[in-house]
Amino acid sequence: MSALASEHCEACEQGTPPLSEEEAATLAAEVPEWQRDGNQKLRREFSFPNFREAFGFVARAALVAEGEGHHPDIELGWGRAAFELTTHAASGLTRNDFVMAAKLDRLAQEVQA
Repeated sequence: MSALASEHCEACEQGTPPLSEEEAATLAAEVPEWQRDGNQKLRREFSFPNFREAFGFVARAALVAEGEGHHPDIELGWGRAAFELTTHAASGLTRNDFVMAAKLDRLAQEVQA
């Protein structure tokens, strides 16, 4: 489990610079299941045996996101939930996106245990 999951997201001001490509690559190693689009966004799809469990995961993830003040774009379908992370104030990835990705990974491990 990534140590990032124990961190908290910090508020970003409009115009906050995104991470450099190198910084994003370094942090991406902490959340290897996530697909990275350069220093712009992270994406991961989680699989579930049915819609009810996918929906339940999304509901729990929404509570985590609200608590962190960092809200992913979410797609929900039968047996799947996909999340996309970016920091709009930075027009790209910040450390917050990787923290949130690690928290979602931890939540998925807890739910599937």
